[in-house]
Amino acid sequence: MNRIKQIVEEINSKNIKPIYFLMGEEAYYIDKISDYIENNILSEEERGFNQMVLYGRDVTIEDIVANAKRFPMMAEKQVIIVKEAQHLSRTIDNLSKYAENPQPSTVLVICYKYKTLDKRKKLSKLVASNGCLFESKRLYEDQVSEWISTMLRTKDFRIEPKAAHMLVEFLGTDLSKIDNELDKLTLILQKGAMISPTDIENNIGISKDFNNFELRKAIGEKQFVKANQIATYFSQNPKSNPLVMTISLLNSFFTQLLLYHGLKDKGKINVSKVLRINPYFVNEYQSAARNYPMRKVAEVISRLREADLKSKGVGASNLKHGDILKELLFKIMH
Repeated sequence: MNRIKQIVEEINSKNIKPIYFLMGEEAYYIDKISDYIENNILSEEERGFNQMVLYGRDVTIEDIVANAKRFPMMAEKQVIIVKEAQHLSRTIDNLSKYAENPQPSTVLVICYKYKTLDKRKKLSKLVASNGCLFESKRLYEDQVSEWISTMLRTKDFRIEPKAAHMLVEFLGTDLSKIDNELDKLTLILQKGAMISPTDIENNIGISKDFNNFELRKAIGEKQFVKANQIATYFSQNPKSNPLVMTISLLNSFFTQLLLYHGLKDKGKINVSKVLRINPYFVNEYQSAARNYPMRKVAEVISRLREADLKSKGVGASNLKHGDILKELLFKIMH
């Protein structure tokens, strides 16, 4: 976030680099920086002749360089944005010669999503020296909830930890998808509001009572009836609750529980740090640890692997996913 703020501040103060190489697994910030450059370096009148968007699938490095070497028309600069540049990964090193001596009147933006340059190679070093080399790293799941809270604070909203967790569970770690849903919420709800699980359920369509978060909690507390109610709901809504995701999340939970058992310091702050979870959820791990000793946790992880194979048709080709989940719950909780 600080690096992005710095890039924006440099552009606003007219300290504009001739090359912006935006790379990495998280597309969200690549798009944000690219969009900011597209909308803020040239005036609306200048863009018609001096702003160009190219696509990696349709051009070569030679095409990009040829356009970058042109001079702007009736403007100080021209902007060339290359989207989907990851399709040029086999020849991207050919950009080194241009990066060695970039055209000062051109702002060349390379959007290299889902890939990164080898920082030991010549191109990376030249871009870092003569332009801006930015890597957008994918956030871990436990970081996304904090990201949601931070983004909402900038818009004068707050969110309950459970509500943030529901969004992450439902949308994964794709920041673009999450940002779209947050935009919807901030348009619907009153400024300054605390966003609750009920708000998520009513406006985004994620059940606050029947989701993987509640299933995990019910299993941890050995609430067999509630866990089966959730499993029944999942079997009735399989597209919204795929078994493979449920197994993956439960596997993460019990793997973390195994780590918890091995901790000498089981204080809330240390557990939160080591397990990479929000302190709000530490109590759940403490409760689950009482119900599932280390040996049982190891057995559960083995059961989860078996269920994962069954869900893929190995040894249980005729079993429905709902039945596999209910069988799994019985083996976990007994």
